[in-house]
Amino acid sequence: MSIHPSASRLLAASQALSAPPHRHRQASLPLLKTASLLRGRAHEACGRARCSFALWIAGAIQGPVVWISTPQEHAHLNPDGIFDFADPARFLWITPSRQDDILWVMEEALRCGGASLVVAELTTPPAITPVRRLHLAAAAAATAAPDGLPPLGLLLTPGDGGAQGIESRWSMQPAHQGRHRCWQLERLRARAQPPRRWHITQPAPRAPLIETAVDGMSQVTAHAAPPNWVVHPPHLQDAPAAPLQP
Repeated sequence: MSIHPSASRLLAASQALSAPPHRHRQASLPLLKTASLLRGRAHEACGRARCSFALWIAGAIQGPVVWISTPQEHAHLNPDGIFDFADPARFLWITPSRQDDILWVMEEALRCGGASLVVAELTTPPAITPVRRLHLAAAAAATAAPDGLPPLGLLLTPGDGGAQGIESRWSMQPAHQGRHRCWQLERLRARAQPPRRWHITQPAPRAPLIETAVDGMSQVTAHAAPPNWVVHPPHLQDAPAAPLQP
């Protein structure tokens, strides 16, 4: 039995309308060929280069970035360092006066859906209840987001981290080699992926971070930084001549 062409077109149009939009299925943010972050969830980053990890994500994602932290003396983000990863104009800075308000502000920023990435600097890892609330707020924001994609939440914690109930935990440590900006990235835990370690580098300002050879400089040398590339640390320091920072 054959189907009339008009009926075929009607059936195809009906299936297209009933299928969810493609943009709602793009729920992962790729970082490397073998590393990605699930959107609509809260993740954790620790290590000395955790701010560089957050800026790396900001450069990989589209849309506004909300960065939440309490006012700290002699410690704030360096716009020149941000520029090596992403446009500083995309950032909205929120500084609650109390540490206890940071997670509440993060939850509200995720729920509104106006930002693609919400980062919160914490002095201690949070408990499981506020983290669950972050998951719910991020997942619910997909309907309010301009592009239909849920935002991504990132908690920056000191030491080895330890937030309960997070989707994944990452550690990033500086491993700079001369003029080459290099880091050691480690996935400490994830719900659906095993632990893993990468050696990564940034070949040029605004360039994506790439995986490099573990036991040599071959790939790093092939992507050497321009001679006039000035390295700016993500955080301004009070010291008059601070060394290369994460």
